[in-house]
Amino acid sequence: MSAPLTPAPATSPAPEAHAAPQVMLNGRAYELVDLDPDVTALDWIRRQGFTGAKEGCAEGECGACAVLVVKPAGPNTGPAGEAGGGGSVWTAVNSCLVPVAALAGQEVVTAEGLGSPDALHPVQREMAVRGGSQCGYCTPGFVCSMAAEYYRDGRCGDGAAAGPATAHTDSDASDQAADHEVGPNGFDLHALSGNLCRCTGYRPIRDAAYALVAPDGADELTQRTQQAAPPAHLERMTGPNGVFVRPGSLAEVLAILAEEPDAAIVAGSTDRGVEVNLRGLRSPLVVGIDRVPELRELRVDDDAYELGAALSLSEIERGLAGAIPVLDELFAQFASRLIRNSATLGGNLGTASPIGDSPPVLLALDARLVLAGPDGDREVALADYFTGYRQSVRRPGELIRSVRLPRPTPRLTAFHKIAKRRFDDISSVAVGYGLDIDDGVVRSAQIGLGGVAATPIRATATERALVGAPWTSETVQAAADIMAGEGTPMSDHRASSDYRSAMLRTSLLKFFTNNSVGNASVNKEATS
Repeated sequence: MSAPLTPAPATSPAPEAHAAPQVMLNGRAYELVDLDPDVTALDWIRRQGFTGAKEGCAEGECGACAVLVVKPAGPNTGPAGEAGGGGSVWTAVNSCLVPVAALAGQEVVTAEGLGSPDALHPVQREMAVRGGSQCGYCTPGFVCSMAAEYYRDGRCGDGAAAGPATAHTDSDASDQAADHEVGPNGFDLHALSGNLCRCTGYRPIRDAAYALVAPDGADELTQRTQQAAPPAHLERMTGPNGVFVRPGSLAEVLAILAEEPDAAIVAGSTDRGVEVNLRGLRSPLVVGIDRVPELRELRVDDDAYELGAALSLSEIERGLAGAIPVLDELFAQFASRLIRNSATLGGNLGTASPIGDSPPVLLALDARLVLAGPDGDREVALADYFTGYRQSVRRPGELIRSVRLPRPTPRLTAFHKIAKRRFDDISSVAVGYGLDIDDGVVRSAQIGLGGVAATPIRATATERALVGAPWTSETVQAAADIMAGEGTPMSDHRASSDYRSAMLRTSLLKFFTNNSVGNASVNKEATS
């Protein structure tokens, strides 16, 4: 059982009596006063005396800044304002990226709030007794990421041990884990993919994670998940050099943009936060849209999946529950769990970056975007959305409302990401595939490419070479030669143009090898 959170002083007035917005930090209400809109949660938390969270990279790659935030258990699954999922979830986020103003009215717990030296939280205790900490710089961030997975609903639901942890041996975790990435206790080791340790080594950290049993039912943080997350309110925070506003509805967002079309729009802040930290970006007006109900809907009907632009990738992953397998492939390679807990499709597409991971997959799924603006909604094909380097058809005053994926989705799909690291890296080349094959003939093909042009593109020449042709080695060899010439790849510090072209060709050959007639399971899917 975790140590009780620090209670708010008995003399503190109720939150609604305060003119200033507040954050509930480690069980106590703190006011946000005289802060500029780009002050990060990390800087603010450390000013309150909680110095466990630290700045390591300032761009969301090391996890030293990780903290826990209470978030809704699920997206909106009905009309605007009708929340889905019921309770809430403890979610690990990079506090170095999110502006503290975006956490106004929210509940935050740092490593100090989980336990104390006299009453360690189970995660802290396992990290200590199994040697998971040496210099300790990264440990508070690891503890917060581990705690989020510790409290994940269903983690111990598949026969994981619920009793006391067994005595530690060097082979405990690896011998018991089915795939060496999910432990015998259901702990998904990828929950730590955004945390970096430079001195301890990961085996004792993994052992600590795999030793965690089910949370005690009396645990205060477990009980908190049975209640709804704090609702979104119209919050306004004014600082010496700018204003942060968090509207409560899409209409309010559009009204603000009509008056201030150059306002900075923030959802997960995983991209903009880097610009703030490393390049000194500042904005006089920042608008937080992460809790706007109309942007958080996840709908499934006969014709399409509709994914709200402000849903985090982790929320989409939970909401779809494997319904679109290629998205699961994408999510597993999209940065880290810490980033996916905040990053959104709206943000990834809104930057119009040519190396974003989601566009190639969404292009392969023939995605369409719903753009909300002063004149109402309009729908554009993602293939027509990008107009140039970091440019799009989005007009001033518009924002992405949702992403629509037509149903049924292609039966043969894949996502290939070529990067220097397996996880948590920017792609040199990314390819998304969506094919339908019937009786050994390619009936439809959508192939999305990233990293080989000024914008994400469709491999239209390759698609034409495939459609109507037999799904054979000869067809694919010829199409692969065409695919090597798609786009206008350039040479940079990540890869040369020749390498990128070679990777395009190799990717299609690999896709065929993995999905040829000899592959019984995929062949069954492709012809069912």
